[in-house]
Amino acid sequence: MLYRLAADAVLILHLAFILSVVLGGALALRWPRVALIHLPTAVWGATVEFLHLTCPLTPLENHFRHLAGQQGYSGGFIENYLLPVIYPSGLTPSIQIVLGSVVVAVNLALYLVLLHRLTRRR
Repeated sequence: MLYRLAADAVLILHLAFILSVVLGGALALRWPRVALIHLPTAVWGATVEFLHLTCPLTPLENHFRHLAGQQGYSGGFIENYLLPVIYPSGLTPSIQIVLGSVVVAVNLALYLVLLHRLTRRR
């Protein structure tokens, strides 16, 4: 039971991390200091997508699932949990490039707005 809870906690942490990568720039518009945390996470998120890396949270979740007697999953978090909802046909390298590009484009736009606001105040 404890290992299953640990696996579920890692799953929730993973989802929260992905949401922070995508939406953290919007929080930085309201609270500019959030950018100190968000920028490194956004860079990591985009890097994982562009280089087709496995996020370390995926094997950690699988490890806890195996210890709980559950079957882990192959691939990464996005392939297993998000793609069936967003892209039912499966993850391809091209889709990963698109996902990474969306992360970069959204955050670049938000940070340009933030930069404009900060320079306008001075």
